[in-house]
Amino acid sequence: MRFHYTFQKVVDLKGNEKTQAEWMLSSALGELQAQEKSLDELITQRSALMSSLQSAAEQRTPLAKLREMQDYVDYLDKCIARKHSDISRAHIEVQSKQDHLSTKVLDEKVWLKAKDKAQTAFLQNMSLREQNELDEMATVRFAMKSL
Repeated sequence: MRFHYTFQKVVDLKGNEKTQAEWMLSSALGELQAQEKSLDELITQRSALMSSLQSAAEQRTPLAKLREMQDYVDYLDKCIARKHSDISRAHIEVQSKQDHLSTKVLDEKVWLKAKDKAQTAFLQNMSLREQNELDEMATVRFAMKSL
């Protein structure tokens, strides 16, 4: 006789939910990394533009060109500010996914522990049955020898 857990489908479901939560966390982490990379690129672009603006100012570049470059710096500053808020939202999303995963891991552990307890009880019951059968066989043999 083999162990069959009545709630195996629930255990499988909890495992699948945990796996799905892991994928969701992985996706949120990927989004956070993409946002951070984008911020780094904006900061690099702004730094290069500031160097160009400095050089242009030293080379007696027309004021209209300097103003155009400064307007672009201002635009990049706004993009950088927006990117910081995107990163903040991405951090919140990652934290949310981590919390969700923790809940799913705990839920799965509860069901796995219940399954282990049921399996242990089953094995003890089987061992007891076996022992009773062996005792019964010994009793029958002893009774047969007495006759």
